[in-house]
Amino acid sequence: METIKVTTNSKIYKMHIKDGLFYEMANMISADFSLDRIFIITDENVGKIYINDLKASFQKNKISTEVIVLKPGESSKSFESYQMICEMLLKKCINRSDIILAFGGGIVGDIAGFAASTILRGVRLIHAPTSLLSQVDSSVGGKTAINTSYGKNLVGTFYQPEAVYIDPLLLDTLPKRYFSDGMAEVIKYACIKDGKLFELLESCDVASIKPFMTKLISLCCSIKADVVAKDEKDTGERMLLNFGHTIGHVIESYYDYSRFTHGEAVALGMLKITEKSEELGLTDAKSYQRLKNLLQKYDLPVDYTEMDIKKSEEILLKDKKTESETVNLILLKKIGEAYIYKVDKKTIRDFLL
Repeated sequence: METIKVTTNSKIYKMHIKDGLFYEMANMISADFSLDRIFIITDENVGKIYINDLKASFQKNKISTEVIVLKPGESSKSFESYQMICEMLLKKCINRSDIILAFGGGIVGDIAGFAASTILRGVRLIHAPTSLLSQVDSSVGGKTAINTSYGKNLVGTFYQPEAVYIDPLLLDTLPKRYFSDGMAEVIKYACIKDGKLFELLESCDVASIKPFMTKLISLCCSIKADVVAKDEKDTGERMLLNFGHTIGHVIESYYDYSRFTHGEAVALGMLKITEKSEELGLTDAKSYQRLKNLLQKYDLPVDYTEMDIKKSEEILLKDKKTESETVNLILLKKIGEAYIYKVDKKTIRDFLL
């Protein structure tokens, strides 16, 4: 079993990564934490495959379970879903000795984490991510959020979990599109922090990379754990993890979260920003072409219908990464090394064209 220690100012916890960990998780939670009841938040797709086995495993450990099931998709990261979760938790008389288990992909993790951070001013939270995107990225580091009509993840908290349990074998039930969706975040980590990882990805494809999944998940989680330890609240180095996300969030919002998955939008955002930064001499030559080739190899999109520049600019300027007069963009110096580049709001549209 791979175990990664995450150290932040607010909490120290462990991430456990192992093939088949799903079937040991209830035993481990029972051994590591004092509790009589666990609230499992999941979605319909994940729940119909795993929830009965998961409930039975907790019951064997004399832990009672309550289950809240969300509809899959970004529409569940809403004020309405958040209110529903809170009311169900309160109806069942949740207390601070209970634990909320976020069992699902990034959407489940974000909204379950937000609910855990605010209900009773904070109850214990555990992540058991089931998608590649959530295993390599969103379950690590304590970001929680819901979406609004003004943009993605604009209401949220920083709230670290008690532990994270990752079973790479759960990826076997992922639809092919959502495996590629998660690979976008793996590619992001390679771009910003690990040129050798990028080369490994170049040497493989969707089929041949699968034997390396435990290694890839561990690498990405280790990178993020190191970054979060230095900058828990996203004010410095942690912003590097937003490579591709600024424009990616614009793309998601522009198409009303229906055309592209999060990973697909991030892939497009990474490629667009790298194309522009290379044109401006801010990124090493050939970085754009290498990135484009890699995204195509993992069945990620590299093109989209041109967006209205005024509407795109309005969406971008509502992003939480904007400051009074500037926007923080993450650019590549070269493959494997990223940096923060401040752009005047008056010229931000140059990076959208």
